[in-house]
Amino acid sequence: MSRDLSDDPFASSDSIRSARPLRYAQYVTFDEPLLLEAGDTLPRVTVAFETYGKLNDRKDNAVLICHALTGDSHVARHDESDDIGWWDIMVGPGLPIDTDKYFVICPNVLGGCRGTTGPNSINDATGRPYGSDFPVVTIEDIVEVQRRLIDHFGIKTLHAVIGGSLGGFMTLRWATHYPERVRGAVALATSARLTSQGLAFDVVGRNAITSDPEFQNGQYYENGQGPLVGLAIARMLGHITYLSREAMTAKFDPHRADGRHIKTRFETRFAVGSYLAYQGDRFGDRFDANSYITLSMAMDLFDLGGSFEELTEVFGRSKCRWLLASFSTDWLFLPFQSQEIVNSLVATNKPVSYCNIESNCGHDAFLLPDDLDRYGEMTRAFLDNLKGVHEPLEDPMATIIPAGPTSIYQYSLEYELILDLIPRGASVLDLGCGGGGLLARLNDRGHKQLVGVELDELAIVACIRRGLDVVQIDLNEGLSSFSDQQFDVVVLSQTLQAMKNVELVISEMLRVGRRCIVSFPNIAFEPLRTRLTEGGHAPHTDTSHGFHWYNTPSVRYFSILDFEDFCRDKAIRINQMIALNTSVGERVTENPNAHADMAIMVLSR
Repeated sequence: MSRDLSDDPFASSDSIRSARPLRYAQYVTFDEPLLLEAGDTLPRVTVAFETYGKLNDRKDNAVLICHALTGDSHVARHDESDDIGWWDIMVGPGLPIDTDKYFVICPNVLGGCRGTTGPNSINDATGRPYGSDFPVVTIEDIVEVQRRLIDHFGIKTLHAVIGGSLGGFMTLRWATHYPERVRGAVALATSARLTSQGLAFDVVGRNAITSDPEFQNGQYYENGQGPLVGLAIARMLGHITYLSREAMTAKFDPHRADGRHIKTRFETRFAVGSYLAYQGDRFGDRFDANSYITLSMAMDLFDLGGSFEELTEVFGRSKCRWLLASFSTDWLFLPFQSQEIVNSLVATNKPVSYCNIESNCGHDAFLLPDDLDRYGEMTRAFLDNLKGVHEPLEDPMATIIPAGPTSIYQYSLEYELILDLIPRGASVLDLGCGGGGLLARLNDRGHKQLVGVELDELAIVACIRRGLDVVQIDLNEGLSSFSDQQFDVVVLSQTLQAMKNVELVISEMLRVGRRCIVSFPNIAFEPLRTRLTEGGHAPHTDTSHGFHWYNTPSVRYFSILDFEDFCRDKAIRINQMIALNTSVGERVTENPNAHADMAIMVLSR
């Protein structure tokens, strides 16, 4: 169980980390020389790693976890007497990365300082630590060492590679450079490259270290304590980028001018100052300045491309399923950067799920428990889906908010009719897919290319639990992730009335799909008219869902005639219309504008 840090004024994602010996670390040395991407060669490489769970006889249940910049192999505790790991909330028996199911491997990265060959390792040529003579390494080099470790276990294909931040870079590299060896990739709070703003913070951090007189050109291991001041400043700067404005306001504003009095050389006048000073001073106890320079440079050199064309070419090589999650207040790895990766995957018809999780925690969100109910449960479901196992739901038509018994429209009747309108084997994009009820039915029917679009985070979790691919998109902003005529059928079921930009949504549907199916409630249904004209109350199409006029997500109330007029004005062909009275479960053929409470339209240009 992870430590409760809620009352600790210095609590951070670093709070559980220490310099204590790693009791369960294992080591393997590869004597084969490692030719580095920049041209240098390491004569041999030692890797420190920890494992959890059991590798099965088929060796197909291995999950590789890639740590972030200052992480290490100790991802989770091994028993109650062990130190807490940096991802104890995610890894362990019954947790999202379930060690009762999966064999988890977490190696310390090349260039690190916790057992794997790095600047503090002995250089055979001199008999002294490498220091600043340690060569430049890249993410490609780090992943090559991980590949050797995976080969050491005799593992042909990884069940999944998982990583956040710098670990996300490794995940992207694995999936695109070794596509045959990765079944699933989970990339959290990461990107195809850092922004120039992100690079700037690293540049300042490295300069702070190298400008410290105690840096001694990187050869400080045998003479003094090293550049602790410069390293502390680099870490303080890093901590600012890991937090969000919202997190800092909540943490420090209540006692804004009440700095904690701690033993430090840094300013502590303000609460945020004493926090940063504490984090900076503590960091030097467990991390090596040369490793910080080496790994931050590896992060900065990583670049899969800055254009859609470049990213599409790179991610088009992958053959795995993907799960990406970004966090709304992360300003180091911004959400739009994850969306760029998703766009490239969608464009090449790769199976991908994505969610930008609403969070106040900034970049550190993927290390903290605050949003675990979303990113953790998405990861759990995704890993299970890779095994061909997905969570059964009692009602295959269920959405996040099931229709109630008094609803004027019943999803079962509507979905059955929509299913009949979709040709067998057709590729389908379901917009506003909810919990994935329609897509689940299509999946059971054998359709191969099915994608959902949804905004609600819990609905996305439900879709992933059902083994579906779903991406988070605000339909009011269009469908730029998808190319022209990418799907045989695009469905918009009971969502049009919630759209602010109806013209754009319909236009985008007709661009992306060869045929479009739209269903919507009919506000001209006679009982609704009567409610207004005789009762004096606003008509509602969704009261059974607990909505009223003041909180309904519906922003449009229109009739069948209104929609027909719209299509006529926009030169949209209505190929077929099905009018329904769902309260009695019947089709309506006479005067549907008055006698139907729902319409299903099949559209094309």
